[in-house]
Amino acid sequence: MSLYYEAAKFLMPSDEQSGSLKSRIFNSQDLKSQPKQIYALVAEASKWSSILSEVVTQSKLLQQERKLSPGISLLLVHDLLLSKSGIAAPASHPLRVAVTRHKARLSAELTKIRIKRGFTSLDELRTHLKSTTGDYAAEKPLEDTLLSSKAKGWPHPRWVRMNTLKVRQTDQFQTLNPDYEIVKSLGEVLTASSGEKVFYMDRHVPDLVALPPHTKVSRLNGYGNGSFIVQDKASCFPAYLLDPRPEDGPCLDACAAPGNKTTHLVAILQGHGLEASKSRVWACERDKARAEILKKMVHLAGCDDMVSVKAGQDFLQLDPHKAPWNAVWSLLLDPSCSGSGMVDRDETIAVTLPSNRSDNKHNKVSRKRKRKTTGISNIESSSHGEAKPDTSNERPSSPGNGDTELSSRLRALSAFQLRLLLHSFGFPNARKISYSTCSIHAEENEYVVIAALKSEDAKEHGWRLLRRDEQVEGMKSWHRRGDIDACRDVSPGNHSLNPEDIAEACIRCEVGTEEGTQGFFVAAFSRPVEDSRCDPAGLNGDRNAPSGTSELIESGAGDIMAPEEWEGFSDSE
Repeated sequence: MSLYYEAAKFLMPSDEQSGSLKSRIFNSQDLKSQPKQIYALVAEASKWSSILSEVVTQSKLLQQERKLSPGISLLLVHDLLLSKSGIAAPASHPLRVAVTRHKARLSAELTKIRIKRGFTSLDELRTHLKSTTGDYAAEKPLEDTLLSSKAKGWPHPRWVRMNTLKVRQTDQFQTLNPDYEIVKSLGEVLTASSGEKVFYMDRHVPDLVALPPHTKVSRLNGYGNGSFIVQDKASCFPAYLLDPRPEDGPCLDACAAPGNKTTHLVAILQGHGLEASKSRVWACERDKARAEILKKMVHLAGCDDMVSVKAGQDFLQLDPHKAPWNAVWSLLLDPSCSGSGMVDRDETIAVTLPSNRSDNKHNKVSRKRKRKTTGISNIESSSHGEAKPDTSNERPSSPGNGDTELSSRLRALSAFQLRLLLHSFGFPNARKISYSTCSIHAEENEYVVIAALKSEDAKEHGWRLLRRDEQVEGMKSWHRRGDIDACRDVSPGNHSLNPEDIAEACIRCEVGTEEGTQGFFVAAFSRPVEDSRCDPAGLNGDRNAPSGTSELIESGAGDIMAPEEWEGFSDSE
C-alpha cells in the first residue's frame, strides 16, 4: 500500500516541493514505490478527480469507512473503477477491503454521473477528459507556468538554506557548486535564462540562497548529504523571528513535520554557541507516519543529538506544568491552515478531493450560514465548542467555492489555530512564541493574533506581541507588515490594542512578487523574564487551561484531528 500513501503526498501542493509534477516525484528521496508508477497514478487520478470526488462523496464512502482519507480514497477508487490491473494491494489489506466492499455503489454513482454529463460510455468520457486535460504538461519548464491566480508575473525562485550544522561557511554553496556565480540582486536570479547558473545570498535571512526557477536542485552537489535544505524563504521566518539562544531554556516545535523549521531552530542555536551534544529542541508530531519523515530530516541535517522527536504526540495533550514541558522557553507554532498563500507550482494539475458529507447535507449546512466574513467574535465563540476544523475538502484558492463555504472553513480553522495558540500561552517558563501560517486570509492571521491578545490567558500570563523594534534585524527590516485594515476591523475602540502597533508587529509575505516568496504570515509573542505572572517552576497546578477550551478538554475532544481527517495545509508539509 506504500504506492497509495506516497502518491497521496503529491496530490496537493507542498512548500518543500517545487517544479513540475514529474520533477517533484522523480527528485524525491526514499520512495519505496517506483517513481514512474507514482507519477502515472497521480496524473491519471488528478484528471478524474472532479468526477471521482463526486462518486466518493455521493456514495458516502468516507462516512462509512472512517479509516480512509480523501486523498487515499480518490486514488483507491480510481484504480478500483478505472485501472485494468485494479488496486495494487493484497486482497486482504484493510484499505483495499474498505473500498472493494462498496464497489457496486461506487460503480452505480460513476454511471449516474457519466449519464448526467451526457456520455454514452466510459470510453467516451475518458476521451473527453484526455482532450480537455491533455497528458499533463508535467515536463513544462517552471518558468512557463503560472504561479497562482494572484501571481503578478514574477517567477518563483528555488530557495535552499545552507545547513550550517554541516557547512560552516555560508559561501560554501559556491565551493560545492563552482560552476555557479553569485549575483548582486534577486532580480538577476528571477530573470535568469534557462541554463544560466547564478545564485543570490538573501539579505533578510542568514544562510539562505536563491536559485533560478529552472534549477534542478536534486542535481546540485550537497543535496543528498544535507549540506543544504530546500526551504522557501517565508518558511524560514518563524524560526529566525523566534531567534532562540543557548542560554535560554529548551525550544518546542509544536507541529514539527517534515522538520525544516525544526532543523533551522537547531542551526540558529548552534550559531549562537550551542554545543552540538546538547538536546535543546523538542519536536512534536501527532501523525506517526509524518514523524518518521521528521526523524529522517533531523538525521539528514545532522542534529540527532540536539532534537528529541516525540512521535505521535498531540501538542494539545501536553501538560505544560509537567516535566520536561515546564522548562520550555520558546515555542514555534505553525499549525495547519487553508494553504491559500502556497505557490501553485503545477498550474496544469488541479485536484478536487472528495468530501465526507453528501452534497445535500453540505448544501443544507451552507445555506444556514449567512455571514459573509469571519469576525473576531466568531473565532472566540467557535473556540469554545469546536475542536476540529472541517477541512476534509480544503483546497487553496479553489475556484467556484462560495463565500459562505469559505467563511465557514475559515471559522473552523481559526478556532482550531486559536486553541493551539492559547495552549501555548499556558507553558509556565515560556518567554517567546512564534505563530505562522501559509495563508493570506486575515481570519487565520491578524484575527487569531488579536483574539489571542484579548484572551484572559494573555492577560493572566503577561503575553504581548513582539514589537517590530524588538525583532531580529532581518525581520525588523522586512517591509511587508500586517494588514492594518484587518487590525482595525477587529479592535475598534479598544485603546489597549492599537491597530497600527499590531500591524507593525506582524509580518506578511505575498506570492508572485519580486521578493520571491509564497503568501505567508508570522507574528511573535513575548513576555519579560522578570514578569511575576510567570511560573518558572510550573507549580501552579491546572490553572493554565486555556480559557474557553476547558469544555473541550474535559470532554475528551482535545485531539487536533481525527486520524482519518485531513488537517488542512501547513507550509512545512
